[in-house]
Amino acid sequence: MTSSEQIAIPAAVAHAMRAELPAVAQATVAEIIVEVPSYADAFTGDMGRVIGGAVELALGGFLELATASTGADAGTPIRPALDGAYELGRGEARSGRSMDALLAAYRVGARVSWRHLSASAVSAGLTVGQLARFAELVFAYIDQLSAASVAGHSDELETTGRVRTRYLERLAGLLLSGGPLPELTAAADRADWAPPRTLTAVILPETAVRGALASLDGRTLRSNQDVPGLDSTTELVVLLVPDAEGRSRPALLRSLDGRDAVVGPPRPWAEADASYGRAARAMQLGLAAEGSEPLDTDRRLADLVLRADDGALADLRAQVLAPLGDLTPGARQKLVETLRAWLLHHGRREQIAAALFVHPQTVRYRMGQLRERYGKRLDDPQAVLEMTIALGVQVE
Repeated sequence: MTSSEQIAIPAAVAHAMRAELPAVAQATVAEIIVEVPSYADAFTGDMGRVIGGAVELALGGFLELATASTGADAGTPIRPALDGAYELGRGEARSGRSMDALLAAYRVGARVSWRHLSASAVSAGLTVGQLARFAELVFAYIDQLSAASVAGHSDELETTGRVRTRYLERLAGLLLSGGPLPELTAAADRADWAPPRTLTAVILPETAVRGALASLDGRTLRSNQDVPGLDSTTELVVLLVPDAEGRSRPALLRSLDGRDAVVGPPRPWAEADASYGRAARAMQLGLAAEGSEPLDTDRRLADLVLRADDGALADLRAQVLAPLGDLTPGARQKLVETLRAWLLHHGRREQIAAALFVHPQTVRYRMGQLRERYGKRLDDPQAVLEMTIALGVQVE
């Protein structure tokens, strides 16, 4: 290509092409509707006319660059065109669409625009060399518009994602603090989060969160909440898992296996603080799970009730065991174990003996000692209830 053929498109040729811009824009929109079905509705009616105008404006901007002096690069879109393409990408992200349709529309637009404008250019006297240069500029222009739209789409997703994440975290915090229903509802709407029937609080180490979330409901909320009254060096996270009650609870527990999790009870979504409160209380009391399974508070209700007031429980235990206070520690321990087994097995001697790994006659002898010390209290329902409560928790 000679230096004369590398110069800007002659003004006369550009004028001829500019006169075709309205028709080219309409043809481009019509072709996009046919080849990109997802835009069929958006490109019709008033919106279609607006988009047609935008296409015409973009092509006009290209011609303005293409007819500029040698120092200008017609392959670089002018700022209004770039800004428009960027906002178009952001709009696609806000509408929930991927970039596939928009990039397809750009490809169709490039092809249709080139077909019509090149015909006009040849008719107006553009040389072969200039036509080749013109083709390069058209497709370079479309490529940069596409890149601007991709950037807009990515930025919108990132921004929207960050904002929604903040809204979801605020909602989680409001739920854990027991906010009023109107505030909870407004926060859920703001976060675009559909409230479930119930929420179940799960407390687990931050290092276990990623693996747990992979198998949990996508609506699960998370909050880096400090468990009150717990001095832990491990960073803890609270998850609020939707609709994990009934038949769904075993699946939740299985997904948390090996993750050192504590699982609260399911509660109506606006009462999630009650689920969190119970899970936090279980941690404060130091209740331990069996093996690698999570600590299921629904299976430890008796422990939670009995340890609700440690001071009261200690006082009750002291009262109940007062009749054994003059015994040696070893003798006292044997009678305490026997009394507990007698309470748990409803006085069935064979079962008591099996639980204590002793002979039934030993049970009979010890129970005789207990009756000497407690007398009629062993037949008093209220006294038996107090003994059961006092001895229901093993004291280390």
